[in-house]
Amino acid sequence: MRQVIGLQASGDFDYGRVHGRQYAMVTERSGTRIVLHSFAALVTYWICRDSVPQTILLALAATLAFAVGYAFFLDRRLSDAEERFFSLAEMKQHALGACFKGLTWAIGLGVLAFSGAGDKLALLWAVAGFLILSSSVSRYSAPLSAICFALMVSAGGLVASLAAFNYPLALVVLATGTFACFGVIETARTSLGARIAELAMQEKSETVSMLLREFEDGQADWLWQIDVKRRLRSVSPRLAFAMGREIADVEGKSFLQLISGDGWKTGQFPASLHDLADRLKGRESFSGLVVKALVNGQVRWWEMSGTPMFDEDGKWLGFRGVGSDVTTQRESSEKIEYLARYDTLTQLPNRLQVNESLAEALAYAEQWRTRCALLMIDLDRFKAVNDSLGHLIGDQMLAQVAGRLKPLMDEGELCGRLGGDEFAVIIRDAADRRRVDTLAKAIISALSAPYHVNNHVLYVGASVGSAIGPRDGRKVEELLRNADLALYAAKDEGGGTHCEYEPSLHSVAEERRVLEIALRSALERNEFELHYQPVVDANTEEVVSFEALIRWNSAEHGFVSPAKFIPLAEDTRLIVPIGTWVMQEACREAARHWPDHVKVNINVSPEQLIEPDFAGTVVRALSHSGLDPKRLEIEVTESIFMRDADIARKALEQCMALGCSVALDDFGTGYSSLGYLRKLKFTTIKVDRLFVQGAAQSSPESLAIIRAVVAMADSLGMTTTAEGVENEDEADLIRRLGCNKIQGYHFGRPMPVDDVRKIFSRGGRRKSA
Repeated sequence: MRQVIGLQASGDFDYGRVHGRQYAMVTERSGTRIVLHSFAALVTYWICRDSVPQTILLALAATLAFAVGYAFFLDRRLSDAEERFFSLAEMKQHALGACFKGLTWAIGLGVLAFSGAGDKLALLWAVAGFLILSSSVSRYSAPLSAICFALMVSAGGLVASLAAFNYPLALVVLATGTFACFGVIETARTSLGARIAELAMQEKSETVSMLLREFEDGQADWLWQIDVKRRLRSVSPRLAFAMGREIADVEGKSFLQLISGDGWKTGQFPASLHDLADRLKGRESFSGLVVKALVNGQVRWWEMSGTPMFDEDGKWLGFRGVGSDVTTQRESSEKIEYLARYDTLTQLPNRLQVNESLAEALAYAEQWRTRCALLMIDLDRFKAVNDSLGHLIGDQMLAQVAGRLKPLMDEGELCGRLGGDEFAVIIRDAADRRRVDTLAKAIISALSAPYHVNNHVLYVGASVGSAIGPRDGRKVEELLRNADLALYAAKDEGGGTHCEYEPSLHSVAEERRVLEIALRSALERNEFELHYQPVVDANTEEVVSFEALIRWNSAEHGFVSPAKFIPLAEDTRLIVPIGTWVMQEACREAARHWPDHVKVNINVSPEQLIEPDFAGTVVRALSHSGLDPKRLEIEVTESIFMRDADIARKALEQCMALGCSVALDDFGTGYSSLGYLRKLKFTTIKVDRLFVQGAAQSSPESLAIIRAVVAMADSLGMTTTAEGVENEDEADLIRRLGCNKIQGYHFGRPMPVDDVRKIFSRGGRRKSA
């Protein structure tokens, strides 16, 4: 109550703002109070004109005029109370003015009662009560001043009544003053409560207006409102800007028609506009609805929220809501989604989308009791393109591969890139098994045609492995694995073919896995041994060298063919430690037990040559064994030039600088190019047994190739070795063709080290049995 009256400030609410508005109302009624006091003074003068001397009445009138004038001055000072902070001190100062005015009337009642108007005291109190009542009504907004005035006047009337022994009047006076004070307090409480609520609503309104202004000033946010006929109303500048039009052009127009473009005439609306229309028709609130709008011929994406409007009687008035242009975010999301599902180089679906599409195809096959198919495609000899011409050329070639694959796809078929040079094709409905084989052959044919990339003409082939779902796998992982096994089988057949998955391929893969595990521990278990095959002089048949050939006698698998474990070792890079062991063992054997004129030939894999310290491996083998470098001949195949050719050539040049010789094995059967002979000074060219056997059967081509190789080697200062000579006739033929050295079963099969030593113990000269 003390806070309502103005005797105490509040820590929870700014009562200064509330009282300021209330006291500002006092100024508005200040003239009315002058009129009321003037009227009361005239009535009092009329009551006392005959009983009280005129001098007293004039003195009282002058004093009252001064008090009322001073109160009027205080009231006028409060005109700006609403616009500034109004303190408790100002309330108390205003109350003092009211006290002075009330004290003037209180003293006047006493003076009049003792000056001859005692019998008219009741009438005088009626006038005073009228003033108390009018003050309570007109100054309830200044409760402290109204209470002070009422208490002063009541105190004067009470003293005068008691002095005149008029006790009933005294009770009336006391009751009037008490009820007047309580009335002022209650009226002030109600008024202040209403004022507080008004201020709270004003603050909320200002806050909402501020937020709306900030919202409207945003770059892509706007307000929208439509009536019951879905026509725009109260169009904001931001909405007009978002629609690319002036406010007058869109006010009152159909909202859906404006954002549907040509679809309004054709009736072909985006699904999002249908959804928006359904929400508006159903009078449903919605939030975060993304709508595809056509604005000035451009597609824009708007995120909209809206709520229906109703009047007090529940009548629907339309919709209002907020919207935001999210085109940039939408395009960014679509780009991210595209990058997540498509290969940026070939623009084909990537592994993620291929896996998802394959899962859908398997589900479709299960549901409709049909079949789907997966084709795995791998480019043959693509690695050679990358290694020789660089990845930029390789990437351009992959883009051309994608361009050739896309036209081959029919409806229900998807082509994607799994990574590197590996692609996949999914046939959703493979009920026609012939389609799988037809498509595979078409792919091989299309990808085997020459490629023209940056003035280069490139040739690669393709191998295809296929698996049928759900026969060959009910899960994505199973079908991928089995198609990959079929592809591996196609690669094993030399590439350029299509292989279908068979259950036996899985057993082969399992055998390969188990064999790999055993191979990793073969060195530790000392399961490897070296056999040596002699190489003889073509004319004297004297042994000039032995080729070291590794053999594996596994404790788990028994004797394992080199044709089986050597490719496995190269794929797993186990060939590097195995090759190091062969180098050390062969050099040690030759240095300790062979004559000084006999060389040792050691085959080296491309995987070994690209090792940074291959030359160091050769140096350590020579130094530890004490073998003369001139007695070591390293044999390589043409495949070394198809992978990191510069590194391989540098490693071989370092070995030749040590004094070692280098032989080119299997010449003419691989990626033959006379450029290899220009890049590296080989010591020996080995003619493959394929040509030797062909020459023995009088094949003109084989005979011509051998003669050409011999003539070329002679002109380049190289020797030639013929491989695969199995009888005397073949040996004589090779001599006539001009080969320098011969290797084959006719002069000896690969033999254990003990048999080699026996040869040298019998004089170091060996002829065919």
